[in-house]
Amino acid sequence: MRAQDILPDDINQVHINDVPVRKGTVGAFLANARVWLNPDAPAEDQAAAEQDIIDALPALTALTALGVFEFLSIRNSKLNNLVVTHL
Repeated sequence: MRAQDILPDDINQVHINDVPVRKGTVGAFLANARVWLNPDAPAEDQAAAEQDIIDALPALTALTALGVFEFLSIRNSKLNNLVVTHL
């Protein structure tokens, strides 16, 4: 299966088990994790990244949509604790 089999170029969102999943959800999660974990990032940027991580969890989890954490584990303990706390 290729990316375009799930979301063709002309479609930006799909509903999986009634959860909206936008194109770029996984990439945004990773970008936000980098900001949230960066000790040099401004506090307001870290807070916004944290909220965006939490907001993305329904689309990323196994019980709802993509199932990312069913197959991949988070090696960073701080990020893992944030995700586990909000699942």
